[in-house]
Amino acid sequence: MPTLVVYQNYVHGQYMPNGTGETFEVINPATGQVSYLVERADEAVQQAAINSAKSGFATWSKMTAIERSRILLKAASLLREHNDELAAGEVLDTGKPWQEASVVDVVTGADSIEFFAGLAPSIEGNQQQVGDDFYYTRREPLGICAGIGAWNYPLQIACWKAAPALACGNVMIFKPSEETPSGAMRLAEIFTLAGVPNGVFNVVQGDGRVGAWLTGHEDIAKISFTGEVTTGQKVMAAAAGSLKEVTMELGGKSPLIIFNDADIENAVSAAMLGNFYTQGEVCTNGTRVFVQKDIYPRFIKRLVERTEQNIICGDPMNTDTNFGALISKSHQQKVLDYIEIGKAQGATLLTGGKALQPENSPHGFFVAPTIFTGCTDQMTIAKEEIFGPVMSVLTFSDEEEVIRRANDSRLGLAAAVFTQDITRAHRVIHQLQAGICWINAFGASPAEMPVGGYKMSGIGRENGSETLKAYTQIKAVYVGMMPLESPF
Repeated sequence: MPTLVVYQNYVHGQYMPNGTGETFEVINPATGQVSYLVERADEAVQQAAINSAKSGFATWSKMTAIERSRILLKAASLLREHNDELAAGEVLDTGKPWQEASVVDVVTGADSIEFFAGLAPSIEGNQQQVGDDFYYTRREPLGICAGIGAWNYPLQIACWKAAPALACGNVMIFKPSEETPSGAMRLAEIFTLAGVPNGVFNVVQGDGRVGAWLTGHEDIAKISFTGEVTTGQKVMAAAAGSLKEVTMELGGKSPLIIFNDADIENAVSAAMLGNFYTQGEVCTNGTRVFVQKDIYPRFIKRLVERTEQNIICGDPMNTDTNFGALISKSHQQKVLDYIEIGKAQGATLLTGGKALQPENSPHGFFVAPTIFTGCTDQMTIAKEEIFGPVMSVLTFSDEEEVIRRANDSRLGLAAAVFTQDITRAHRVIHQLQAGICWINAFGASPAEMPVGGYKMSGIGRENGSETLKAYTQIKAVYVGMMPLESPF
């Protein structure tokens, strides 16, 4: 049996061993086999990361915005140059198809870095006359920011968090998910190669213990977290102790509303993208598919036909595969358990509903694309985030009804409306309680567009120029031009 590679934490521009020798395994979801080992960040690594970040901030924050921009643009170029190699690493870690990772994961990460690199020189304050005096404002970096990533888009999420933070002059200590740790390491290497000073982007590895250390550390000014709602609540509670800035992109149970006049094929494409892309492991997925009654028979017929005919499940590195493996054995079982709950509560299983063992990847953690009809709003599968390829199809009669039902959730991450009536499209989307919305589209999140949730789905936004405000603090400077008046 070959010796497994052991990766270390990335601190101050190089890999750093821990002192305890503690490691954890990283499993390939498509094979069920251990891919490699990673050293957990012990106290020595953690302290080194903090010291390094302080040193990096002293250098990076004093550089001009143009200088930072040039370095970040170089990093974006290197990401694109190494796209295929980086995408292969994402496939190995996540189990998602090469088809997706090769055109989305690295590309969208590079886009975000490029976008914020372009914005960096535009960060400015203002000036206002106040009588004979005046004041001006400066937008200054926060300091050390911490990023905590999720396992579904590991490299993309690391880029999305690092890009605005670094563009604004901050430094970042990033903790990827222990299930998908390699993407952040590769990003750190690329930042160093691009000329980012040592300490500006450090990567610490480990489980929730390392995350808890980040959220509670008094020297860290901001936490940006992507993950589950319950974990986000814990992160926010811990951050409150030192009044850290917090950005959170959490879970969703998003409505996808299809009106009678929608283009059927387009709507079916959206439903499949919104439930089966990345094997359903996308927080914005439209897992509550509301179909107006008159169009339902035609819609459901085409949905089942295309699901059963067009989805190719198997080895994610096979270029024909368009449907991959779930992240872990335990998550596979969690999704299967939700399917059993759906059946027990009376939903009708139209297709899927079982584990799969494709010939070219028989030991992977696969679950068949699953479609339930006959669903009600109160069923567990229609209320809770499953984070797997399980679609709940519901019917509705009119606009007022579907808006009310779509909003009847504690979550509010995303929503979509399909209709050819432009006035209805905007009228409905404006009433939906969600932060990321689409009209006759689904899933697109360009770097220019802010993304984030309403209600329990998050706080703050990632991407878009709005994000610059979340990574800077404003300083007001009053300038007295006349002798000071004083009663003393």
